[in-house]
Amino acid sequence: MKSPYFSKVKAFSLQIVLVVPFLIQIFGAVSLVGYLSFKNGQKAVNDLAEQLMERTSDVVDEHFKSYLSIPQTLNQINAAAIHRGILDVRVGGASRRHRKTLGKYFWDQMQAYDLTYIGIGLTTGEGLGAARYDGKTTTIDDWTAKPQNNIYTYATDNQGNRTQINARWTWNNFSEPWYTKPIAAGKPIWAKIITANFPTGPYIAASASRPIYDSQNRLLGMIACDIHLLKLSDFLRSLEISKSGRVFLLEQDGTLVASSGKEKPFTLVNQEIRRLRAINSSDPIIQNIARHLQTSNGFASINEQKDFQLEMQGERHFISALRWRDEYGLNWLMVISVPENTFMEQINANTRTTIALCFAALVLASVMGVLTSHWIVRPILRLNRASEAMASGNLAQTVKISGIRELDTLSNSFNHMAGQLHESFTALEKSKEELEDRVEERTTELKNTLSELQRTQSQVIQSEKMSSLGQLVAGVAHEINNPVNFIHANLDYVQEYTQHLLALMQLYQQHDSNPAPEIKTAIEDMDLEFLQSDLPKMLSSMKVGTDRICQIVLSLRNFSRTDEAEFKSVDIHEGIDSTLMILQHRLKAKPEQPDIEVIKDYGNLPLIECYAGQLNQVFMNILVNAIDALEESNALRTYQEIKNNPSQIRIRTSVVNSTWLEVAIADNGVGISKEFQQRIFDPFFTTKPVGKGTGMGMSISYQIITEKHGGKLECFSTSGVGTEFIIQIPLRLKVHV
Repeated sequence: MKSPYFSKVKAFSLQIVLVVPFLIQIFGAVSLVGYLSFKNGQKAVNDLAEQLMERTSDVVDEHFKSYLSIPQTLNQINAAAIHRGILDVRVGGASRRHRKTLGKYFWDQMQAYDLTYIGIGLTTGEGLGAARYDGKTTTIDDWTAKPQNNIYTYATDNQGNRTQINARWTWNNFSEPWYTKPIAAGKPIWAKIITANFPTGPYIAASASRPIYDSQNRLLGMIACDIHLLKLSDFLRSLEISKSGRVFLLEQDGTLVASSGKEKPFTLVNQEIRRLRAINSSDPIIQNIARHLQTSNGFASINEQKDFQLEMQGERHFISALRWRDEYGLNWLMVISVPENTFMEQINANTRTTIALCFAALVLASVMGVLTSHWIVRPILRLNRASEAMASGNLAQTVKISGIRELDTLSNSFNHMAGQLHESFTALEKSKEELEDRVEERTTELKNTLSELQRTQSQVIQSEKMSSLGQLVAGVAHEINNPVNFIHANLDYVQEYTQHLLALMQLYQQHDSNPAPEIKTAIEDMDLEFLQSDLPKMLSSMKVGTDRICQIVLSLRNFSRTDEAEFKSVDIHEGIDSTLMILQHRLKAKPEQPDIEVIKDYGNLPLIECYAGQLNQVFMNILVNAIDALEESNALRTYQEIKNNPSQIRIRTSVVNSTWLEVAIADNGVGISKEFQQRIFDPFFTTKPVGKGTGMGMSISYQIITEKHGGKLECFSTSGVGTEFIIQIPLRLKVHV
């Protein structure tokens, strides 16, 4: 019986239902495609402009990082050479030959690097440098501390030799920013941009300066390298942006540093160079952008990338302004401008073509939709009548052939599928439930097996690595020991023979005060007086070095203990001291932090029975973790703060109840939170970044102490205060694990 509701609803023919929505969908789709084509054209312009500016920004950034890092890097290399005594820059009182050698050194560096000047200014007022102001010819400047006409500018040949004096003029280190700024800062910086009008042409340069110290950390003066800023403009002009696109650099006050335009970042007024402000630029694009930035809270207020659009001369420009900094104090504003017409011509043509194609597709699809719907409606109506009969419970239905292969197949399968449908769904649901249960069970088993396999594999690999490392360390220590002992034993004889020879030389000088000219020349060339005083010092230093190598070799042999892989009695303090010796390179002072203090509180311990090599591995893991924690804590503190509250590692050993040995290793680092303390000995658990640790070190240490030695390993820590690991093992074991 039909419901009265359905009898009141107006029914539509299947053909109308198929055709009308189809046409509406096509019309809507075409309209949407046309609209999206228009919007995508606009978005494409923005995307292309953004990509071009981003690519340009990346290219400029990479070039600046490469080009501007050269002066600072070269200063760092030269300052290190001066600090280690490799390069002697104390020109005061030195021989003329020494000053020429130092000048050639800077001359050689000018040939190797794209610089305009490199030189030093000393606290005595003296100095020396090499310059290439015209980009071609290298000269040498050599000055004294006298107040008037104290600097000489020498021309050079192709070997760096001084040929003639080109000029003399007055120079005072203590009134120049490139000298005073780095001295006041006490660190490497970029000094204020300097300008000058030399006979070779206008000169504008950025100066990288750094204080220099001798081996006793006494201030000697400063060293500086200059780069010509016009080369930055040349690079910016080489970028392929567009004819009316611009890239330029500004200082925080809006002064131009470099630009891709034809205009230079300075002007000449009465033969005097004056820096050019961007708002006064003759380039209208640079001028308009600069004025817009100045009115938008000023140049210095831009700390993050700022993208905007600006109408200039009837044309829209896409503009990106971002801050460019480096670690030595450079703080420039980089601005990139791209005009819209660079992209719009082709995009507009593509949009018109898309709209035309959409309209043609609309007409064709409408005609095809009407014909197709008429063809499809007939067999569908027959299937509809058969479905209604099946809904009434009459499954014995047949559908006539329509001439459409897919509908014919559907008609032939319809009756068979109707009879089997319920049975198939019931069986499928049951099978699905059983399969899900089995998959879940197997997945759980596989996860447990995989976890155990990974843990076992990592433990085996770690054990093999430590075993191989111990063999390697022992082998290296053995191979180094013999030649070092030979050198160490013969140094005393060498020192004795050297003293005899020097004594003989002094006796010869006393009895022959006027040697032959050839001998005088040889004495001056070899600097005999310096050799006589420095050679004994050098031999003493060599003896100290061999003593140090012997100690390291002994520590390596004690740490590896390849001959003590089996269970036996050892002095536990030797293992701790050997481990500390191996880690000495991480404990000693660095430029950014003082050394890490190691405080030993050793008790009176007897020899204990243990696996010495494995126990040394435990000490190594705990001490390395302590050093890592201290370095992490020091990274957040200044050098003076670390010095006032030094980093410490305390090692305490004692006998507990006459039967147990206790070793406590504590640090005052960052500490471990309570949440992490509960998992510190879990396999694969680590608080270190990816690639800095596997999380197996403390897990294996825990197994060595508890399973191999039947002892205890506990961790006590307070976040922000420090961490202490306490090891307890019996002095004698009844059963060797």
